[in-house]
Amino acid sequence: MSDLVPDTTGWITSDGFEIWWERFGTGSRETVCLLNGLAMHTKAWYGFLPRLLDEYDVVLYDYPGQGDSTRDDLPVTIPQIARFLTLILDELGIAKVHLMGISYGGFIALDFARMFSERLHTLTLSGIFLSHERLFGMYQDLSLRFYRGSREAFELYTHYMYEKIFSETFVRKLTADQLETMRQRFFDRFADQTHCLIRLTEAQDPFFESLDTNLPAYRAIPTPTLILAGDQDRAIPPWTQRGLVDILPNTRFELLESCGHVVYLEQPDLFFSTIKAFMAAKSVEP
Repeated sequence: MSDLVPDTTGWITSDGFEIWWERFGTGSRETVCLLNGLAMHTKAWYGFLPRLLDEYDVVLYDYPGQGDSTRDDLPVTIPQIARFLTLILDELGIAKVHLMGISYGGFIALDFARMFSERLHTLTLSGIFLSHERLFGMYQDLSLRFYRGSREAFELYTHYMYEKIFSETFVRKLTADQLETMRQRFFDRFADQTHCLIRLTEAQDPFFESLDTNLPAYRAIPTPTLILAGDQDRAIPPWTQRGLVDILPNTRFELLESCGHVVYLEQPDLFFSTIKAFMAAKSVEP
């Protein structure tokens, strides 16, 4: 874990939720917001922040059920989580950000862009799609069965999950002890609060139910958008992610070799150098 400490922290209150946020920097530079995956929290980004903080300020926040945000067993929606960011930006006096969403955070990034594109410099998406995918629905239903089951069932899921999200290339670099440490941390964080995972996962249902209705708004997003897909992504295959190019009008797609679903973790040098070049250019032109 990095020894970094945020310069400013706080909570915003909205819709009955207390949402924890952090800012690294003083507001004198352009800001990048990194959106968490489903089972992440703000501190999961700390080890990667030095790759950005030489040029950008960074804002992070925890969704309901993550990190230091409220963990009440209440329903939440993806548009709500996206709107929380506008309140944080208003609190900090930030007009526009570079937004990066990985996996679940990509859904939130897409809805933020749909509703608040005027507040974006650029948009980066990874491990995400905007289509009706039956296999993804089956994977979601299976995950919910594990979350709603016994403690033993959830522990079994934590063993299965990494087979789904990591590439063979990445796993071969890790020792058995390293994998077990990652798995145990995930289990310990949510074993007694699986309702947090359930509520966030359930929020995907109305997102996809509204997809056809919201598709014209997604097609109208003017923000320069970069899609970074791992070529070994088993959770959201790259050919599914490539479909975003046909929806978002100002988009570039790049395939990162030897990566699974969590590309920033598996190839951090390539991932962050790519998004920094994109954010500096504010253009999809290579």
